[in-house]
Amino acid sequence: MENSTETTNKERIVTRLDDTIFQGRVSESDGADSNLSQKYRMTAKNVNVYYSETHAIKNVSLSIRENEVLSIIGPSGCGKSTFLRCLNRINDIVVGCRITGEIMLDGIDINGGELDVVELRARVGMVFQKPNPFPKSIYDNIAYGPRLHSMVNSREETDEVVYSCLREVGLLSEVEDRINKSGTELSGGQQQRLCIARALAVKPDVILMDEPCSALDPIATAKIEDLIDELRTQYSIVIVTHSMQQAARVSQRTAYFNLGDLIEVGDTGEVFTNPKHKLTEDYITGRFG
Repeated sequence: MENSTETTNKERIVTRLDDTIFQGRVSESDGADSNLSQKYRMTAKNVNVYYSETHAIKNVSLSIRENEVLSIIGPSGCGKSTFLRCLNRINDIVVGCRITGEIMLDGIDINGGELDVVELRARVGMVFQKPNPFPKSIYDNIAYGPRLHSMVNSREETDEVVYSCLREVGLLSEVEDRINKSGTELSGGQQQRLCIARALAVKPDVILMDEPCSALDPIATAKIEDLIDELRTQYSIVIVTHSMQQAARVSQRTAYFNLGDLIEVGDTGEVFTNPKHKLTEDYITGRFG
């Protein structure tokens, strides 16, 4: 009787996620997760975040592997974005925010003083929910970071970086004839890809994405998701998303947060079809959230 109930629960979960989209990803993520030699790019250990008296993140330990997409899901206000912002110290600018615990990037404590925050934010790039191109030309949006970090010494080197990054995000053919026009004149989906290109220009190790498709239409969303899948061959990516279908399509591992706690993390296929925690199953099946 118990086995029958368990099977029914799994069937309900997979059906809710739209089986035709999700099943194609299970074997892919199984393969990625079974690679025990895969390198950890970042590790967070016993991380707590306080906003004045509010305990927003509670003793979270979570690792990010090389060349994987890790999705973070959970209801609104559960701490997903707060945790993400810890990974490149954007929370530093929030008045009253206090962080404890350890976050390592390639063995270096990002809060320990060895790594300058400017360098950290180059190595751990961020793409925000709403596209935020600078009020500059498309060219200068991408050239800004390499110039700031003295990564280019000539116009030829800058051209190479700009055109390479535009090509990498599939934007070059769409904007080549107006590369000196303002980035704010692009469509929403194009602006978001420009912001991703801007992050890539400084050669990051990790790319953080905070609901990068929430303001986009389905066609633009599909382009971003395809891009994420291509980029993971070169980068580690962490994406916060409210869309479980999106998490299923793009990620190899999924972490579920609830009220500041990390409830469960594992292979995406396992988390969605065989969650270990009832809170995870309740969220995935729509009982709350």
